[in-house]
Amino acid sequence: MGTVYFIGAGPGAADLITLRGARLLAQADVVLFDALTDPALREFATRATWIDVGKRGFGRATQQLQIDALLVREAQRHACVVRLKGGDPSLFGRLEEELQALAAHGIECEVVPGVSAALAAAAAAQRPLTRRGRGRSVAFSTAMTEQGELRAARSADSEVFYMAGRQLGALARRLCAAGWPSDTPACVVSRAGWPDQWASDHRLDTLAQASVLHAGRPTVVLVGAAALPVAGRPTKTMAGDRQPSAETSDTL
Repeated sequence: MGTVYFIGAGPGAADLITLRGARLLAQADVVLFDALTDPALREFATRATWIDVGKRGFGRATQQLQIDALLVREAQRHACVVRLKGGDPSLFGRLEEELQALAAHGIECEVVPGVSAALAAAAAAQRPLTRRGRGRSVAFSTAMTEQGELRAARSADSEVFYMAGRQLGALARRLCAAGWPSDTPACVVSRAGWPDQWASDHRLDTLAQASVLHAGRPTVVLVGAAALPVAGRPTKTMAGDRQPSAETSDTL
């Protein structure tokens, strides 16, 4: 019986993985990897067997029960199994189900944290997620619930939404209904952590326009204090004539 290591690959380029994650990845016999992990990470584990278990929004997706079964099977066959997840395993990564599956079979595991897309998005736009005196709390949410319902609230000084690219207009309306003023700043970042990351600045009443700028790309939305540009720094709003690449995202 082997050990399963849940490793956060980071939100984009391969060099955003942690040193611990890279070291353990190099020891892997088998790697079960998500869709948005950088293919360059294969260089860290050239002797391992790589199994694609990615979920791609509105496209092909590996069912969660199948992933759970694969993890158990490979751990019963190999000494070192890596479950390589985009971002951080504990944030919207279906970690709980996979931990439960391993626990049911008495399989040892370890979770190695990684850089989440929210942190990479804030870094790309040069926006501190917390601000002294006005940004003391941050809420992380997915744009859609498991039942496909769009929800938004005003529960913190800053709201960060994952996987929101297809619902920006509706998200803005829900946020306004929840009490956010229509002129609340919003910063949209797509492909955070990759060389072609893209950031744009909006208000809630113009947020729908970002759907064109970031079409088809994994997207993170910052709302509230975290979306405010830093005084003296140029904003990251881009021209509206860019041609976005066709890219899909991992989903819940």
